[in-house]
Amino acid sequence: MPLPPPGPVARVLVTGASSGIGAAVARALAARGYPTTLVARRADALADLAGELGGLSGLEHEVHAADLGTDAGLDDVRALLDDERVVGLVNAAGFGVTGRVADLADDAGQRAALDGLVRLNVLALHDLTVAAVGALVRRARAGGPSGAVLNVSSITAFQPLPGAASYAASKAFVQSFSEAVHAELAGTDVTLTTVSPGLTRTGFAEAAGTDAFDQVPDLVVGEAADVAEAGVAAMARGDRSITPGLVNQLSALGGRFTPRTLLLPALKAGMEHFGA
Repeated sequence: MPLPPPGPVARVLVTGASSGIGAAVARALAARGYPTTLVARRADALADLAGELGGLSGLEHEVHAADLGTDAGLDDVRALLDDERVVGLVNAAGFGVTGRVADLADDAGQRAALDGLVRLNVLALHDLTVAAVGALVRRARAGGPSGAVLNVSSITAFQPLPGAASYAASKAFVQSFSEAVHAELAGTDVTLTTVSPGLTRTGFAEAAGTDAFDQVPDLVVGEAADVAEAGVAAMARGDRSITPGLVNQLSALGGRFTPRTLLLPALKAGMEHFGA
């Protein structure tokens, strides 16, 4: 099993843990008996979650407030991976920005948001994944435990998305990079898994500036707890990738195989309908 059995010295570091899928993943890990190191910007939200998880698992859950969009924050969190107790990493930190690039380009705040999106969704995830893979493989080769990484991707990874171009591109990076590294890790006792959810009830929509969740049937909107359960189970098995939900699986297939000349105008029209 790539993710070692739970116990007090089998710690998993979770970024983006203050809310949404990150918090749900931390709960799923704690329910299985894993202590966690919780990382996000909001110390108060992390402290509340750590208290909740301690009551759930009876284990110590550590809190580390850091902004992964800064060099200092990323350096601090990277150093946490040197902890010999860490057997897993979950990269759940990330955010989205909606709108046409031409409309965002002349707004300094929106330009900064796009830059921050790439820095967090791509650069921080890449940096922490590389650091974790290096540390976990070294420990496994030295006779230590196996290890696992879970990167949170999205079904937007499987096609360009007008109206959320930078976000979809960032998740395409996550998907491609993660699947390639998963293949590289064969035989090392370390695995890398991606979970690619569709629309999920978190704080994402409000942060991205879209009310799309309010305009689609409940059937196509998932729950963070379900995504977390699917992701943690896949991480424990060492799967390459998982897309929870039949609707999302069909959407991912359509994004991969529908000709772009047909797909892109349809996606553009759909995003414009939702105000993106």
